[in-house]
Amino acid sequence: MTHEPQRRSGRPRSLWRWVAVRMSMLAVGVVLLIALLMWLRFAMEAYAIERRIPPETLAKIAQLSKSPEENDQALWGYLRQYYKVQDLVPGLVGTDWLIFYGLVLASIPLIVVLGFVASRPLSRQFSIVAATARRVTGGDFSARAELVPGAPLELNRLAEDFNAMCEKLSRYEREVLESSAILAHELRTPLNAAMGRVQGILDGVFAPEAAQLTLIHRQLTQLNRLVSDLHFLSMARAGELRLVHEPFDITELMIERMTWSSLALEEAGMMATLDAAPAIQWHGDRGRIGQVISVLIENALRYAAVGKELLLCLRRTEDALTIDVQDRGPGITPDDLPRAFDRFWRAEHSRGRHSGGSGLGLAIANVIVEAHGGSMAIHNRDGGGLVVSLTLPPTHQRE
Repeated sequence: MTHEPQRRSGRPRSLWRWVAVRMSMLAVGVVLLIALLMWLRFAMEAYAIERRIPPETLAKIAQLSKSPEENDQALWGYLRQYYKVQDLVPGLVGTDWLIFYGLVLASIPLIVVLGFVASRPLSRQFSIVAATARRVTGGDFSARAELVPGAPLELNRLAEDFNAMCEKLSRYEREVLESSAILAHELRTPLNAAMGRVQGILDGVFAPEAAQLTLIHRQLTQLNRLVSDLHFLSMARAGELRLVHEPFDITELMIERMTWSSLALEEAGMMATLDAAPAIQWHGDRGRIGQVISVLIENALRYAAVGKELLLCLRRTEDALTIDVQDRGPGITPDDLPRAFDRFWRAEHSRGRHSGGSGLGLAIANVIVEAHGGSMAIHNRDGGGLVVSLTLPPTHQRE
């Protein structure tokens, strides 16, 4: 189960502030509680004593208290009548001190209990993340850490980042398990076809003529392209992808790539439209961004030609540069949308290889966009079809 990040209002609760505030509040609360109880003790004792003093004597004491230095003898005379002398003697063993010591001792269990209660969200979030980490260590990449309400923001973010890491591990594991068999098939099919054709020539079944060599070359070309794509993805995953940074007109680039595909679009009966402002300058790898646009156009040709419509939109704001490629094809089921950028995944498994794609196009496009500091998203279009969105920084600079 995936947990969405909690939305919080107000000042972020960092870990040190979270701990400091709670411990400070606990200490201040205990001190105030002891002070309140001592005040109540003095107030009750004073009330009890004042009830035993005659009103006229109480009035006399009040009058003398206005000038205690001048009337100290008279005041001491009254005080000895109604107050306990031992309570007025300086020292650390008087009744008031004994009551104070008792309150401090009684507050210790309270501090311990309140400390456990106050720190419970903190310890519970740590425990949940630790337990989830043990499950992941055991190979259960579907494990997710629950977010504890009231826990420090930094710990909640730790749990969210941990869940995101588990999601990536789960996806990578799925890719490895699924792509291993698919990769063997993708490599074996053209290789077997080429080897079978060569064996047929050697056995005299086929004549060693240009037509036969062309078929062999076509299979080897497909095999070489697949290996190159896999090498490209491996380099990107390893952080070794090298980009050529240069300023260029991205609107002109989109027009160029659409022109390259114009014959295929015409043969498929697709009407391609570009909605973009002229002369939008950007800084990045022109060839790689052009490769992304070509991948998206080819993907629409392969899977959405039935919709007869292809729309490319380019928008630039202060925050981002966005490219939307929209078609009117069959779309993708909601369950499969999160897998659209996985290696070897195809929108239509039934088409297999004869659809012409290896299932690496969107994965390659995604790593190119991420290498430029952007992101890709995919969702079904209202009224049918698919929308693939690229979000790039408004001005990409070389790091």
